[in-house]
Amino acid sequence: MKAVIVLQKDQSPVFGDFKDPLPDSNQYLVRVQASSISQITKARASATHYSSDNEVPFVPGFDGVGTLEDGSTVYFLLPHNPYGAMGQYCVVDKNHCLVIPKTYSPDLVAAMAIPGMSSWAALKDQAKMMPGETVLINGANGISGRLAIQIAKYLGAKKIIATARRSDLFEELYALGADQCIQITDDAIALETSLREVFKQGVHVVLDYLWGPSAVSIIHSVAKYSPQGLSIQFVQIGSIGGPTIPFPASALRSSGLRVIGSGLGSLSVAQMLGSISELIKHAPDAGLHIHTEKIPFSEVAQVWNTTSSDVRTVLMMTLD
Repeated sequence: MKAVIVLQKDQSPVFGDFKDPLPDSNQYLVRVQASSISQITKARASATHYSSDNEVPFVPGFDGVGTLEDGSTVYFLLPHNPYGAMGQYCVVDKNHCLVIPKTYSPDLVAAMAIPGMSSWAALKDQAKMMPGETVLINGANGISGRLAIQIAKYLGAKKIIATARRSDLFEELYALGADQCIQITDDAIALETSLREVFKQGVHVVLDYLWGPSAVSIIHSVAKYSPQGLSIQFVQIGSIGGPTIPFPASALRSSGLRVIGSGLGSLSVAQMLGSISELIKHAPDAGLHIHTEKIPFSEVAQVWNTTSSDVRTVLMMTLD
């Protein structure tokens, strides 16, 4: 079959020929239509994600949309190594598939599923957000953060605060539903000053897509300024701002801060699929919007390292 192939984990994948997969009785053979170049796909391909376990050569791709032999359309997660989602075919455990209506656009589902699930599951399963609560989204300028604003609003957040490094994006973040935007700077004192009034007024949920210095400033602000007795659910989702931080124990003792992870491992595959099912079901009513770019699988080498935080690139399998 034709596929995107990782030959060296420190290099971009290439398009070429790969052996055909053979499913067992507990698996489906999926004919792939679309798979997005997500952060988790790239991190697993380069062996920088905690769940990476592939030996080269292999086909990357954490998830995708395709069809089964009976003609049904499915969204699927975690195809079996070495057959990732970026090949003509892959094999997937039957309980890792979600049947979706044929009327849904494969590229839109593939683009939205993982970034949308990241906030849907974080808000509903991990933070147990209630309508009327205030949500702070740390790192709202990316695809996931922008969807998080829209999803938090749809789920009933009373106030949404968005942090982003690029102030030129604030107008777009406001249009998506943010009530307040705060610029992330390298000046920790200035950032904490900007966060002071936010936390004095009360924040119930923090969705953290960055970790690193901005997360430190948020944790310090929680400890210093949050009303006594207020429970704050800090949900850690991504770490593009840095893998580790200095975390003062006093921040936990002196506040209602609760730190929770949300990702593969802290969420089961069943939970992830459940959140994605809900996301897909409610996306039209919520009016969820995401910028996408459709690229043939064969052009993967040209786009693998040029994807941006503004647009989700979706690889489309166009071969017969």
